[in-house]
Order: sequence, then structure tokens, then C-alpha cells
Amino acid sequence: MTLQQMNYLLTIAESGSMNKAAEKLFIAQPTLTGVVRDVESEIGISVFHRTPKGVIPTAEGEDFLVRIRKVYQQYEEVLKTYEKGGKIRRKFAVSMQHYSFAVKAFIEMAKHYDSSQFDLVLRETKTADVIKDVSSLKSEIGIIFICEINQKMIGKILRDNDLEFTPLIKCPAKVYLSKEHPLASEKELTFEQLEPYPCMSFEQGSEAEIYYAEEMHIEHAYQKTVKATDRATIMNLMAGLNGYTLCSSIFSDDLSGGQFIMIPYKTENNSENTMTIGCITRKNWELSSMGQQFLDEIHKELKLV
Repeated sequence: MTLQQMNYLLTIAESGSMNKAAEKLFIAQPTLTGVVRDVESEIGISVFHRTPKGVIPTAEGEDFLVRIRKVYQQYEEVLKTYEKGGKIRRKFAVSMQHYSFAVKAFIEMAKHYDSSQFDLVLRETKTADVIKDVSSLKSEIGIIFICEINQKMIGKILRDNDLEFTPLIKCPAKVYLSKEHPLASEKELTFEQLEPYPCMSFEQGSEAEIYYAEEMHIEHAYQKTVKATDRATIMNLMAGLNGYTLCSSIFSDDLSGGQFIMIPYKTENNSENTMTIGCITRKNWELSSMGQQFLDEIHKELKLV
């Protein structure tokens, strides 16, 4: 199997479609199909399921793709270091829960590279997908949080997927709401004060939502809840419905538009009010130069350097 064949298979996996992958690779679709057939014959497994909606990796194919992705990324790193002129396109992807400080860090990281030389992907997505993306090396780094409620469950899931969690910062949960909210002038807020208002959260689409949730205290029996899938919608709903969410005390005012504020959230037990935000990577994985640059920018955003 050649490096070119590896690249072809990885592009198919990322595209989810033979036609889209062929367009991206600038080759004919029958040629690409032939490459897949040749590789599958060589290794003795089926890498992809063909469906009416596209292609998805088989169980064996998923493991195979993880392994060749490691090899191909190492090959790219060698080229970046030694190729004349250093003009190879750099590829880097991050998957994360919805954190504006991480978006800002991603932007600052991208500024260090010539726009003609990189292929960057930033995925704000569900917690389960963050874990899946990093496990399959679809993304090099994931950003999630753990707390007292979910740490055992998330820890087991990470171990089962050969991932490790590295803490970046511990911070208290705060109430995030519009400056026009009726409670906006309060110095601190309790659950009882918030109860009449809708609690906003990101939809996780999982039976284990209590463990995958991005917000603190999702286990409470809220009288009013509203779920959405993206940060812009959550903000619009908060402003329009006098809603709120319980999030970390770290956010980028530059990206939020200055329309929202954070107020300390008061609980009886401080340990139940602490979020540990960190990054997840494959165990024993050596970060690429872009991955390290991204984490450097994260530390700057969190004022750890």
C-alpha cells in the first residue's frame, strides 16, 4: 500500500462520499473505486460500507483508518520539516464543546500560517462526537469539561477509547445571561432565583445526556428547558426568552458581541460548582506543530502563560 493510497482512503472517510472525495482529489470516481478495491484486496478486509447516502467505515475499517492516519500524519510532519521551500499544505483539526475562548485561540493559531498552505477544521459539536473524532484521529485535539457529576463516566469512556484528558483550567460555574435579563443586576444567583426562567443547553442526542452535557447541574429537574445545537441560536434564545445557561467563567467578549454578562452562581457545596476544562488526545500521541501552537494560544487565552 502506498502513501497516495492512504491519502485517498483518508479523504474518502473525511468526505463520506466517493464522488466528493474524487472531486477533492481531482481524479475520476471509477479510479478511486479501483484504489479502494485494490487496498481491500491487499489487506483482506472491507474498509467501507457502501450505502445510498454515501460510504461509512466498517468496524474493521475504522481501526485500519486510525492506524494509517497516524502513519500519514507522520509522513506530513517529515515533509513539513525537510521539503524544499516548506510549501506542503498543513492539515489540522480540532473538535470541541462550545467555547468561545477556544475559537479565539484557533483564530490566533491560524494567523501564524500562510493561508495558501493549510487545511484547517474547527468542529463545535456534541460531546460524544468530540470523543469519537479524537479517537479516530479525525481531529488531533478535543476540548471538553469534566465535573463531579460526569468525571467517572467520561473517564471510563476516554480510557475505553485510548484517550487521555489533560486539564487546562479549573473554574467556577457562572450564570450566563443577557444584559437585559431581569436578574442582570444581581451580584450572585441561586438555583431558586433562576427557576422561573428557561435553562438553555446544547442538545447531546444521547440517553446519557446527563454525562455528556456541556452545562453544570444538568441533573436538576428544571421547570423550563430549551435545547439547541449551536452557540448563535442559544444566544438568540437567551435574549428572546430571558433564558440563561450555567457555563464556565471563561469566555471571549470579542466573539460574544458584548451583549451578555456572567454572574457568580451560588451553591452550598463549592466542589459541585467547579468545572475542569481540558484537552483530550490519543494516549502517547506527539502533537503536530499546529497542535502545539493551538494549545499555546489556548494557554494565552486562559492567561496561564
